[in-house]
Amino acid sequence: MNINKSNRFMPLLMALCVVVGILIGTFYANHFSGNRLNIINSGSNRLSNLLHIVDDQYVDKVNIDSLVDMAIPQILADLDPHSVYIPAKDAQAVTDDLKGSFSGVGIEFTIRKDTIHVQNVVKNGPAQRAGILAGDKIVSVDGKTFVGKVVTQDEAMRRLKGPKDTKVKIGVVRYGQKAVKYFTVTRGDIPQRSITATYMLDKSTGYIKIKNFGETTYPELLIALAQLSQERFSNLVIDLRDNGGGYMNSAVQMANEFLPKNKLIVYMQGRKSPRQDFRSDGHGSYQKIPLIVLINEASASASEIFAGAMQDNDRATIIGRRSFGKGLVQQQIGFPDGSMIRLTIARYYTPSGRCIQKPFKPGDNQDYDNDLLTRYQHGEFFSQDSIKHTGPAYHTSIGRIIYGGGGITPDIFVAEDTLSMTSYYKQAAMSGLILQYAFNYTDNNRQKLNTYSSMMEMSKYLVSQNTVEQFAAFADKNGLKRRNLMIRKSHKLLERFINSRIIYNMLDEQAWTEYINQDDPTIATALRVFEKNEAFPKKPGTKTSAKLQKKHKK
Repeated sequence: MNINKSNRFMPLLMALCVVVGILIGTFYANHFSGNRLNIINSGSNRLSNLLHIVDDQYVDKVNIDSLVDMAIPQILADLDPHSVYIPAKDAQAVTDDLKGSFSGVGIEFTIRKDTIHVQNVVKNGPAQRAGILAGDKIVSVDGKTFVGKVVTQDEAMRRLKGPKDTKVKIGVVRYGQKAVKYFTVTRGDIPQRSITATYMLDKSTGYIKIKNFGETTYPELLIALAQLSQERFSNLVIDLRDNGGGYMNSAVQMANEFLPKNKLIVYMQGRKSPRQDFRSDGHGSYQKIPLIVLINEASASASEIFAGAMQDNDRATIIGRRSFGKGLVQQQIGFPDGSMIRLTIARYYTPSGRCIQKPFKPGDNQDYDNDLLTRYQHGEFFSQDSIKHTGPAYHTSIGRIIYGGGGITPDIFVAEDTLSMTSYYKQAAMSGLILQYAFNYTDNNRQKLNTYSSMMEMSKYLVSQNTVEQFAAFADKNGLKRRNLMIRKSHKLLERFINSRIIYNMLDEQAWTEYINQDDPTIATALRVFEKNEAFPKKPGTKTSAKLQKKHKK
């Protein structure tokens, strides 16, 4: 090739290459620019880019982790009332609530005047083995003073809980002594009980109180049933009042114990969750025992699964007040930093097909949060006729009418006691003054109270001490003006509340439950149903069914 000729065409070739390069560059720039804009405009990446921009360019230094902790709950709150974010610092405590045990020192405490007071010591737990007693005041932890404004529930848990076999040095001031006593406690596994009371209501009726549905609820139930079998029970009351739920599988296992083979217990279904049925396998040992289930407005979630399965299959009579109405299923999803979310992935349905989730408006939880207060104000706690069902009617296996769309409505309604209720009692209870007085009384009288080992003995002693009069004087000094007429009218309620808390402080939760059940109208109703052999629901149209329906309307 002629060199001069090549040199002549070189500028033209270079210009052509530049033009082609520009065209190719423009094509790819537009192509990838479009993709980039699409990516940025997608919600998740806009949020990610926003955080990067704030971190990089905001006028002041920003804690991005803290910003995320504030943003995520708001996003989830716009979905439904039960999808929640749990920060890493709270994740362990939330998980421990439903575990069979956690690692700690084994005390139950209350905070009074910026000081930790040991309320109860777990029997055979690390603190008891080290020598700590109920009534001790904790004043230091690991050599550092722990009194004053620094003492909070969260800070106390942080300092006292810890890995198994680690040690913590606790300084306490004991009642009647001035010197600080020091105890080295080796942390250990502290059992978390789901079942807080098991005993016989009468010669033939067993009673089991279930506080929540955790990992160990089913084995605890089997132990409780075995204990009652030793006492030859032939009827059973399962108390789910104030049980906010927990693990669905525990409720399914429990229901299986009372149902014949192949009965539907519950099913769940969601947009990405195909329908999943849970059925009984026929291996339950108590398929034919007369059964009553107690519920109230605070019974939710897994409690409603169990109660719904018993009601829809006509296996038990449900007594009490309408339950909370939570029919949403959450899945727990963890993040690398230890935080987690509980995201609603499905709804659960009782065997008849009803979803008992009460109505809610996504993003507006105020009405939802105030639902129980609204029910109270509308008179639902006092009259069955005030119950408003928002869902359609369904039918049980024998044709009884039941409703969805807002909790489990009991077969037999028991109103809340209003005859003794006064504004004085409400103030005393809501202000926390009763709890304060009960603890002070317990702390000042431990030596005498320790001489009573049974609930009945302690109860008789407390009645003789006229604790209501003592409380009225205490409350008057602490801002609740004395109202003699109201105190007389509410005397029974006040005595019951005050003495029950002292018994709880000195004995345990079972003793407390036995005490308050003595004059509980719901328990009394259950016993009458057993006496009349009406625990098994009857087909509509039968004489017994008609009688029960008539009673419901009263």
